[in-house]
Amino acid sequence: MRRSSDLPLFLVVSFGCAWLLALPLWLNGSGLRSPLVTPVAAAMMFTPSLGVFAAWLVRRRGTPFREWARLTGLTWGPVRRRTLGLVAATWLGVPLLVLVALAVSALTGAVDLDVGGLSLFRRQLEAAGGAPLEPEVLAVTQLVSAVVVAPLLNAIPSLGEEWGWRGYLLPRLLGGPALDASPRPARLVWRAMLVSGVIWGLWHAPLTLLGYNYPDLGPWAAPMFVGVCVLLGAILGWLRLRTGSVWPAVVGHGAFNASAGLILLAGDAAHPPNLALAGVTGVVGWAVLAVVVVALRSPYRSGEGA
Repeated sequence: MRRSSDLPLFLVVSFGCAWLLALPLWLNGSGLRSPLVTPVAAAMMFTPSLGVFAAWLVRRRGTPFREWARLTGLTWGPVRRRTLGLVAATWLGVPLLVLVALAVSALTGAVDLDVGGLSLFRRQLEAAGGAPLEPEVLAVTQLVSAVVVAPLLNAIPSLGEEWGWRGYLLPRLLGGPALDASPRPARLVWRAMLVSGVIWGLWHAPLTLLGYNYPDLGPWAAPMFVGVCVLLGAILGWLRLRTGSVWPAVVGHGAFNASAGLILLAGDAAHPPNLALAGVTGVVGWAVLAVVVVALRSPYRSGEGA
């Protein structure tokens, strides 16, 4: 096969395997009510990595896997200290960004909070049959876990996605003949981030068309989540190109998945949050993420490749 065929193959494998995994949710009619939702969602996260392996198989004659791993960001990049610094900053920064989106949602009236009573969290615990600990203790435990522990626990499934989207796809869209992330004009970089974000969002369609992330929206959850992926993908893409490594993006992705649901801890049961409006995945969150994207400069340092 020609070298140019690796990108279509990557997309076919990533999207095709995702739909195959989600097919039982569609065929049995249970949708998001199925007990298979969680394992299906977890398994889907590894399909972009399958796409990267497929792309490597097409090009392996001229590219040993160790070199392929370097080109697709599995190493620490040329400046390890910079990469490790951004890993640490992302680990703490993403949960902080989620809390900022929650605070802005409350200040703008997009959500009613019940931090003192935790009424929405209590209702969720009652629906699940109760809990062995007091809701306040569980809430603090979940908050600490979301900030400190969960980003690390989420690293493996997050790597399953990030090796595909930011490790392979983003630099490939930049047109590098060897999938390198060497400096490009800013216009081309942000266009590649936009396209890769849209692709990332559409890849979620097997679940988002069922209402995943936004249960009240039904199929409209799919285009809604594309917007989140474009904005968050630009931030994760900036990290990838800044360091030449996927690891800051992996930690950022894991931290986002761990903390995005914190709005359900602090919500008011009398006025449950509208997830399409409030929180980091709602319209308010779009605005917060957009501010961060606008604040970012070129992902490349002068005179250095990523």
